[in-house]
Amino acid sequence: MDEKRDCEMGSSRRGFLKGGLLGLGSAAVLATLNESAVAQSADPVIVGAPLQLTGAGAADGIEFKQGLELAAEEINASGGILGRQVKIVTADTESGGDDLITSAGQRLIDRDGASALIAGYNFGSQTALQNVAADASVVYLHADTARAHTDLVSKNPGRYWGSFMYCPSELYYGFAFLNFIKHLEDTGQLKAPNKKIAIVTGPLVYSINIANSIKSDAAKYGYEISLFETVQAPTTDWGPTLAKLREDKPGFIVVTHFFPQDQAQFMIQFLANPTNSLVYLQYGASLAAFRDLAGDASVGVLYATNIGVLSGEVSEEFAKKYLGRYGAKASPNGGAQTYEALHLFAQAAALAGGVGKAYEEEQSKKVAARLKESIFRGPTGVIRFDQKAQQAFSYPVQTKDPSLGMAHIFSQIKRKEENGYIISPTPYETAQFELPKWMQA
Repeated sequence: MDEKRDCEMGSSRRGFLKGGLLGLGSAAVLATLNESAVAQSADPVIVGAPLQLTGAGAADGIEFKQGLELAAEEINASGGILGRQVKIVTADTESGGDDLITSAGQRLIDRDGASALIAGYNFGSQTALQNVAADASVVYLHADTARAHTDLVSKNPGRYWGSFMYCPSELYYGFAFLNFIKHLEDTGQLKAPNKKIAIVTGPLVYSINIANSIKSDAAKYGYEISLFETVQAPTTDWGPTLAKLREDKPGFIVVTHFFPQDQAQFMIQFLANPTNSLVYLQYGASLAAFRDLAGDASVGVLYATNIGVLSGEVSEEFAKKYLGRYGAKASPNGGAQTYEALHLFAQAAALAGGVGKAYEEEQSKKVAARLKESIFRGPTGVIRFDQKAQQAFSYPVQTKDPSLGMAHIFSQIKRKEENGYIISPTPYETAQFELPKWMQA
């Protein structure tokens, strides 16, 4: 009986990881629509990509560019969008503030003729491109992971109908982390020396919001915030911060300052005289750039992302294809984001009857309506939009159904040559948590 049940559960899990929803067949959907479609014009569909191609965010920006290029090739091989080929045009936001971000977005529309904007994340207020898109009446897809988007769109849907965040906001990181470490302790996987959490954050709103969300809820989970430190960017000398950590000796160290190069230096310097602390690094450690710089010091590190490549055939096939195209040191976690965003946009535009033009909102609104209705399964999981905030639902934070939300992934680096292994949530885990080598059993 038990063996039969286990077999059935295993088959069900494999089926879920292999199968999917509407988005998995986006190439097939496009091909079917293209068979009977008459091209709207001979001109290509220009998709503008305002990306951080230089500066502190360049490691991700390059991956975002590659993800778009790969998706465009696949879409074009299937006949484009109703017979029109997709052309990606980029503009460098230089890892800058709203002035540079706005200028890049506006150039893509007015100079290059972009009919839509697609990005990963950009620095700044995280509301600049929503306003560019609203003024030009185009669809804008991004993964800023920002509460600012949620607030903006929810409060003024009439203006921001075309802006979609295809991942959840950063606020979910706080209680997801607290849930995670409590589970490790409750299940006996971790025996922390104390209940103290030391938080190190950076100057950006994203980092600060995550740090504050952990701080505000820690006591509810039985933890205390013993240190709250803010560093500037970039940070290469971690000496002053590490001195405070070594004096505090917390059971948990959380670094929400997410620049991979800065995190690498933190780990190298931390391991010169480590405390008996579980170390969690926000997002940056998910990138190959972090492991390249940190080397052996990366092993044992925990990180999380609410948008990242999962386990299962869909994700593994994408990762293999992506790494084969861009090299072993490329980061599928980054490239997958814009890759699936462009596939989602192309599918929605085809189903809506075509892509709209800038400053002519009627057709773009039809595309936006299709996006709101979509349940799209890609390499990072399921994109299903909250109808009010136009952000993706989070699994298991907002929904307990993995087929209706994007997974909040916790991973641990086991080998410096490899991406981290997913240790949570079910059904995506590929490995078990291991006590880092610097911690005492």
